[in-house]
Amino acid sequence: MSDFNKQTIHQQENHQQQTLDLSIALLERPSVTPNDDGCQDILSERLERAGFDCEFMYYGDRQAKGEHAEVKNLWARRGTIDPVICFAGHTDVVPTGDENNWTYPPFTPTIADGYLWARGAADMKTGIAAFTVAAERFVANYPEHNGSIAFLITSDEEGPSINGTVKVIETLEARNEKITYCLVGEPSSTDTLGDIIKNGRRGSLGAELTVTGKQGHVAYPHLACNPIHATMAALAALTAATWDNGNDYFPATSLQISNINSGTGATNVIPETLKVIFNFRFSTETTEDELKAKTHAIFDKYFTDSKAGYNIHWKLSGQPFLTPEGKLVSACQKAIKKVTDTDTTLSTSGGTSDGRFIAPTGAQVVELGVRNATIHQVDEKVEIDDLGKLAQIYEGILENLLLD
Repeated sequence: MSDFNKQTIHQQENHQQQTLDLSIALLERPSVTPNDDGCQDILSERLERAGFDCEFMYYGDRQAKGEHAEVKNLWARRGTIDPVICFAGHTDVVPTGDENNWTYPPFTPTIADGYLWARGAADMKTGIAAFTVAAERFVANYPEHNGSIAFLITSDEEGPSINGTVKVIETLEARNEKITYCLVGEPSSTDTLGDIIKNGRRGSLGAELTVTGKQGHVAYPHLACNPIHATMAALAALTAATWDNGNDYFPATSLQISNINSGTGATNVIPETLKVIFNFRFSTETTEDELKAKTHAIFDKYFTDSKAGYNIHWKLSGQPFLTPEGKLVSACQKAIKKVTDTDTTLSTSGGTSDGRFIAPTGAQVVELGVRNATIHQVDEKVEIDDLGKLAQIYEGILENLLLD
């Protein structure tokens, strides 16, 4: 074995043990959204030792629960000049469901069969551990590095996402503190580590449709107005519509109906109201306003002569964003190739991430993390061998961006 290969294996082993140890420390904390449960304290203590200035930002109501609960966020930065490379992630996890269905207790990190098992193992505490170790090692090797390294960590990504990253970004923007490059540690990989990086995401526009008719007896339909019947043709037209054809980076905009509710439960009563929830995942080929206008045009057409009336409540969760091939994408591809010998594919598929709050500031944003095969599932787990490699990749990205 060559000296180069021996050195590479030794580096991977060092990265892996350090990343594994920090991952376990984070995974032991049952930080179900929006509770951080001390994870950010662990991170801030380590980052401060590496020369980072750490600032906790709290948003929300300390006395409230649910989506209005107080959220803890960490902003840490080392350096005062551009470019600013920010690692972004979340310490909150989704609920476990029935813990009896898990092979191992979800908040007792377990090493078995080559995997690390725990809630949050893939999404995304191992990613946070990997980029923490990467930053520590990079700073130790290059204490006088160019630019700045930052961390934006929230505990409100898996929840309503109203008191987390979006508020931190508002604060940073207000004091003109800009992020140049942002690497979100979400689990982006599909089959092997680094095979996919997300260089954009579709926008998400939700709609709650309420159709109001008139309640009555099913035997006397002429004395009532059935909102279900009044809406069927409009919904058929809505689901058959073509919104755009996508482009080289995004698939065509899609619409999915997720909920339909109506009726009293009785078989002989025409209901008064119908509620429908649907969602657009849209590309950069269309806009929020265009989707709304086309939707209203469809409903106006079918409700012009109807005795029923309709109302739509809209909620925009995020605009589409795209980081084209450039310095950040190239730095990621180069680091992945060096560590795993993988040729990375760019993708904008999947749901939303907190990258949607960071990209509008002008930052280049990509998502790169472990495999996403078990995220949000019972028996969530991640390959242990990938932990050290991921830390090496993140460290390589820092080298590619700050040492050139």
